[in-house]
Amino acid sequence: MPNIGNVKILSGWSNPGGSTVAHINLCNLLNANGINCTFYGPHEWHLDKCKSSSYHRFAEEEGDVVISHFCNINPERLKYYGCRHILYCHEKDLFPLKGADLSTYDYIVFVSEAQRKWHDINHPSVIIPPIVDKIDWVKPNNGVAGVIGSVDKNKGTHISIKKALEAGFSKVNIYGRALRNEYFEEQVLPCVNSADVEIKGHYDSKEDMYNEVDAVFHYSNSETYGLVEAECKLAGIPFYGLKNKREILSKEETLKAWKKILLNTL
Repeated sequence: MPNIGNVKILSGWSNPGGSTVAHINLCNLLNANGINCTFYGPHEWHLDKCKSSSYHRFAEEEGDVVISHFCNINPERLKYYGCRHILYCHEKDLFPLKGADLSTYDYIVFVSEAQRKWHDINHPSVIIPPIVDKIDWVKPNNGVAGVIGSVDKNKGTHISIKKALEAGFSKVNIYGRALRNEYFEEQVLPCVNSADVEIKGHYDSKEDMYNEVDAVFHYSNSETYGLVEAECKLAGIPFYGLKNKREILSKEETLKAWKKILLNTL
């Protein structure tokens, strides 16, 4: 196989979240298959989960393949060092591409066709879904429903809570980061105060989280991929919510797709 060189993933977000998990999984997949990869991010959560470093330690070197996410890189430095530049896009309106200067990117990687259509740009791009973790789930039969994802309006947290209670679950656990903002105070907190609803926060271990619940509710308004749904599908966990039905690739298929773009053989 031709030499790919060093791969550097640079993200403006490395705290818990779907994009961070995707970068960790990609970094580990590449390194496990002989491709040197380092994930650079501004937070500390990712540091013990893959070959990684802090955001400020990132530096371009001759022949690097730079995969950037949710950040801007000096295109002149990339050009000077002869780096190839791939945008790994996990967002819609948080990082809109229409009207942006895309000339610095050799390729853009989207996670779904629906996301690519939403951005509606004319630039070389491919679809590579994120790696979906296979969860070993044993149903606890405890009558508990899980609401998974950041507690915000887009995720529809309050709708998921109400749907779970209406479905007859005796308790609802909320898993994800919860900020004390207007949405939380007006829509989520009344549910917590009036029923058996508990905010459990973020779990590093997905198996610990999923094995606390009999089913998952996830009524998100808009997903770029639908990772929670995909994880539930692989594990056989009952899922209630707006269905995305995204393609799930094996690690072998994911590696093959990334090799094509890293080698520039699309």
